[in-house]
Amino acid sequence: MQNGTSKAAFRAIVSGRVQGVFFRMFAYREARGLGLCGTARNLPDGRVEVAAEGERVSLEALARRLRKGPPGAVVQDVAVEWEEYRHTCDDFSIEYS
Repeated sequence: MQNGTSKAAFRAIVSGRVQGVFFRMFAYREARGLGLCGTARNLPDGRVEVAAEGERVSLEALARRLRKGPPGAVVQDVAVEWEEYRHTCDDFSIEYS
């Protein structure tokens, strides 16, 4: 930890009605607004995967927001797997299948 901040990363799998409701765009906007980098992508089974890295406090805020989701989404679960910060990205993007 330096200057009161710490960096981390996570992979979140979001389940429920999360495809076809602009969930990836929601994740993109929220992550960018929090200064995070990473990706959001649809999974073949109907879930959405969000991988992000940056300041831990911002990641925690993103995880809380993913649990709510955008209007039209019905989030049933958000499984967050924390990881070490590796600086694997510089921006946040949406992956299209």
